[in-house]
Amino acid sequence: MWRLGPGQMPGEAVFVPAAGGAAEDDGYLLTLVSDLADDASRLLVLDAADPGARPLATVELPHRVPGGIHGSWIDDGDLPSRGAA
Repeated sequence: MWRLGPGQMPGEAVFVPAAGGAAEDDGYLLTLVSDLADDASRLLVLDAADPGARPLATVELPHRVPGGIHGSWIDDGDLPSRGAA
């Protein structure tokens, strides 16, 4: 575990499997963190096998995302083609 700091509110993490992963935890955890003091948000990418480690990547978002937002990971190969009805 690690602390995000004052005014930082993490959201529910979503698991994204790694391409070609074999183990149950081969992949990433994505979570949105709201910075209540700066009215900003960022996306953290964590190693699912070691979620207590520092983030693998941090993506600064242009707007604050409200807490409690939910989402799902869908592989682009599972999406219908744009021409499908």
